[in-house]
Amino acid sequence: MKLKKQVTVCGAAIFCVAVFSLYLMLDRVQHDPTRHQNGGNFPRSQISVLQNRIEQLEQLLEENHEIISHIKDSVLELTANAEGPPAMLPYYTVNGSWVVPPEPRPSFFSISPQDCQFALGGRGQKPELQMLTVSEELPFDNVDGGVWRQGFDISYDPHDWDAEDLQVFVVPHSHNDPGWIKTFDKYYTEQTQHILNSMVSKLQEDPRRRFLWAEVSFFAKWWDNINAQKRAAVRRLVGNGQLEIATGGWVMPDEANSHYFALIDQLIEGHQWLERNLDSDSSTDIFCHMMPFYSYDIPHTCGPDPKICCQFDFKRLPGGRINCPWKVPPRAITEANVAERAALLLDQYRKKSRLFRSNVLLVPLGDDFRYDKPQEWDAQFFNYQRLFDFFNSRPNLHVQAQFGTLSDYFDALYKRTGVEPGARPPGFPVLSGDFFSYADREDHYWTGYYTSRPFYKSLDRVLEAHLRGAEVLYSLAAAHSRHSGLAGRYPLSDFTLLTEARRTLGLFQHHDAITGTAKEAVVVDYGVRLLRSLVNLKQVIIHAAHYLVLGDKETYHFDPEAPFLQVDDTRLSHDALPERTVIQLDSLPRFVVLFNPLEQERFSMVSLLVNSPRVRVLSEEGQPLAVQISAHWSSATEVVPDVYQVSVPVRLPALGLGVLQLQLGLDGHRTLPSSVRVYLHGRQLSVSRHEAFPLRVIDSGSSDFALSNRYMQVWFSGLTGLLKSIRRVDEEQEQQVDMEFLVYGTRTSKDKSGAYLFLPDGEAKPYVPKEPPVLHVTEGPFFSEVVAYYEHVHQVVRLYNLPGVEGLSLDISSLVDIRDYVNKELALRIHTDIDSQGIFFTDLNGFQVQPRRYLKKLPLQANFYPMPVMAYIQDAHKRLTLHTAQALGVSSLKDGQLEVILDRRLMQDDNRGLGQGLKDNKRTCNRFRLLLERRTVGSEVQDSHSTSYPSLLSHLTSMYLNTPALALPVARTQLPGPGLRSFHPLASSLPCDFHLLNLRTLQAEEDTLPSVEMALILHRKGFDCGLEAKNLGFNCTTSQGKVALGSLFHGLDVVFLQPTSLTLLYPLASPSNSTDVYLEPMEIATFRLRLG
Repeated sequence: MKLKKQVTVCGAAIFCVAVFSLYLMLDRVQHDPTRHQNGGNFPRSQISVLQNRIEQLEQLLEENHEIISHIKDSVLELTANAEGPPAMLPYYTVNGSWVVPPEPRPSFFSISPQDCQFALGGRGQKPELQMLTVSEELPFDNVDGGVWRQGFDISYDPHDWDAEDLQVFVVPHSHNDPGWIKTFDKYYTEQTQHILNSMVSKLQEDPRRRFLWAEVSFFAKWWDNINAQKRAAVRRLVGNGQLEIATGGWVMPDEANSHYFALIDQLIEGHQWLERNLDSDSSTDIFCHMMPFYSYDIPHTCGPDPKICCQFDFKRLPGGRINCPWKVPPRAITEANVAERAALLLDQYRKKSRLFRSNVLLVPLGDDFRYDKPQEWDAQFFNYQRLFDFFNSRPNLHVQAQFGTLSDYFDALYKRTGVEPGARPPGFPVLSGDFFSYADREDHYWTGYYTSRPFYKSLDRVLEAHLRGAEVLYSLAAAHSRHSGLAGRYPLSDFTLLTEARRTLGLFQHHDAITGTAKEAVVVDYGVRLLRSLVNLKQVIIHAAHYLVLGDKETYHFDPEAPFLQVDDTRLSHDALPERTVIQLDSLPRFVVLFNPLEQERFSMVSLLVNSPRVRVLSEEGQPLAVQISAHWSSATEVVPDVYQVSVPVRLPALGLGVLQLQLGLDGHRTLPSSVRVYLHGRQLSVSRHEAFPLRVIDSGSSDFALSNRYMQVWFSGLTGLLKSIRRVDEEQEQQVDMEFLVYGTRTSKDKSGAYLFLPDGEAKPYVPKEPPVLHVTEGPFFSEVVAYYEHVHQVVRLYNLPGVEGLSLDISSLVDIRDYVNKELALRIHTDIDSQGIFFTDLNGFQVQPRRYLKKLPLQANFYPMPVMAYIQDAHKRLTLHTAQALGVSSLKDGQLEVILDRRLMQDDNRGLGQGLKDNKRTCNRFRLLLERRTVGSEVQDSHSTSYPSLLSHLTSMYLNTPALALPVARTQLPGPGLRSFHPLASSLPCDFHLLNLRTLQAEEDTLPSVEMALILHRKGFDCGLEAKNLGFNCTTSQGKVALGSLFHGLDVVFLQPTSLTLLYPLASPSNSTDVYLEPMEIATFRLRLG
């Protein structure tokens, strides 16, 4: 009763504040003495007065919003902390459906009107070049350009440089793949270490020499193997500008499939290593240079004619192992030929410079694993220096040439354009968009690698979610253990495991790793590394959760031989799917610790495997909970003996830990069995039965059927078991959402699909199974699902009967196995009646969303795009979003369609250097969420803008999919735990447009030890308010970008806070006494943080 009174009082307070605020607004407007009573005919002078009044109204609305938000927070705190009556039990209705009574706590969706403005556009610089428009306007006619095959003849007047010399920077570099044809370690041993060793000696021979390096992963491995003298020489070379590190990430990451968490993380790992070991200046800039020709190798970088440029690659001098395919070899530069050779090269330089907006020219000089022998260093540097000396000693040529780095080039460019470095030079356009999807020649579009080896694309994201969870829990456990004076007992040495996992995830972002474009043995090497790091991260999470979940920290004892917690699942090998831990129940109660990696409080379904159907589940306080118990199926017709799934809805604190207790015994009112219908479609199969679960076998018949929850009714085909339509409970009309599987073949001509390229033999054909699928239809109080068992794919569509994020979308998983396919690709297509008008939307790295347009003038494969996180189609009334837990290729080839490639098996190389097809396919589970949203009346679809934004619900749906709660059983050997307490690290959830990207403990000066400081990385998301947000059933408040960090962490004080650059290389401001921070929409902000 006490709780009810508190909620009533607070509800009345909200109502009073709202009414009083509205009264004040009206009062101010009505009693304005300057307002004319002239029947609405405002003199011109009064318009500004009216505008002021409107602004005052807006301000008052904002103030009102803030007051109400604070009251709502108070109500939530009261309801969260009060022990209310037990939740009402689900019940079965006469019409055969389950009803879960609503929770006795309020839910709020309170968005400030100001926070809705960002997605409507109108802010920031308008781009002069928008790539979507460029694609629409380009003819893509592929005319023969002569020596520059994909370009055109370039002409110039020799006097073009009379007023201003051409300034040429030749940049020696070596592109080192951390795994591709060879493994990372084999490349290092056989090539990379020799490149770097020669670099130190050869650069010291002449101060005019320069070298550019990128991959810190290789550099760090080499650094660990060189002596102090060589390290000092490297620092000198960096200090005097001869050696430059470009970008400085752990790898050169793929741009299509990587998620922005991993991109930032590998950048931080590289930058932090450089700061600790080289301690040199750093700068960042967004002024870009574009290479105009076919490739980054030497034949395609000096100018438009590769036949000539190849003659200036002095590794190809006669007698070497490689030569020029154009049949004209290089010649060593001598006194006798330097004038003729210099004239030939200068002609290429001049032609190339005509393509740029200044007389400063960048000429890369390198290729994959170049400069691995001293002879090549000598050949390139001596011959080019003779050419440069010739150019520079003849003023009549109007050219100055030298070796350079990227800094040398851009500094000269800024100087020529007359602006300070970092400022925008006049006359250079702003570009918006991206360069997907691209072809390097003809119609050879690189759209296959968006899907290639999806098993490892999925494992990448599993590792990423575990790394983020482990970072956060480790940082919190270390801070709390220091705060309690128990740091000596906590295994801070786990920091070594975190560092290794950061580097493994970073390594896999390499553009031949996550892409699925490495040789099979290299893929195995990546897989073994990923699995090892995943196992280690589970240990870090278990150790941190153990400490944080103890009510009495004094009882904490770390014993690596007898861990307190078990892992949630295990993988037998790097290419195996996970097997969930089965909790063995006996006379003693078993406890399970649940970890929520989200920065929002979460109401989710947690499913556990147990060894008995007779199970009772209790909350932390000992209250019995209603659960759904199901059989655990190993195939379409066989159940796993003595294994059962118990599913329980739980509310978990933000970034926190919850506790459940499991006991043997039956609670007839609360242990609620699932019922199953199995459709055999005439196939003569025997189906396992279990007395605990109602099972009905339907031998034949194919009428459609529906599942429903509090938000929607979902119809399925009785024949295929696939989705047909969705009807919201508050609408009469169904929305067509028709799914089908399709198969793409590859061409019969010489150019066929491979790891990189998608070259289909025409439109996809329907997937035709040898036999009709067996269907499982499971219904229960908390979830219902349909499983369609096909030969090559098992599709599960699950509907949660829960309020909030879980219940508002469909959970879809596809277990794909195409190991018997020959040159085929399996796709999933969704047909709707959404009038998408040729436009669809895909995300870039999970960070932002780009509009795409289906272009009929381009071949089918050119209309596919990467989808790391989501894709959607929309019209004036609806938006349908496909959320994904792994990067895959996606398209919309017709209005109202979305289509995703699930896996591809290809028998041949596609002539891009790999030398293999894709034949090492695995059983792969692709996971999705399908979200159908309704546009609010009057909200316009912003298709004309260069970006688009998901709704807040869509953002949260993606987070739920990508960061599932982890269930960690307390080991049987441990005593039962009255001492376990749920852990609430945050005093309140963050505003729901904020994402805590990471809470990353920083490294101390000693290489393996953690420092007391951490990096707090926050991302404020942009979102579209034009999608309906009524009765969502979860709590969400925004705060105009403001967060009070000082009061965010429960039980810990912020003792140091400093805003820094993204990767912490330099401070953006002095440490502040104020702990209130502000972020613009779409901003990612990093803070150096110490908690005490």
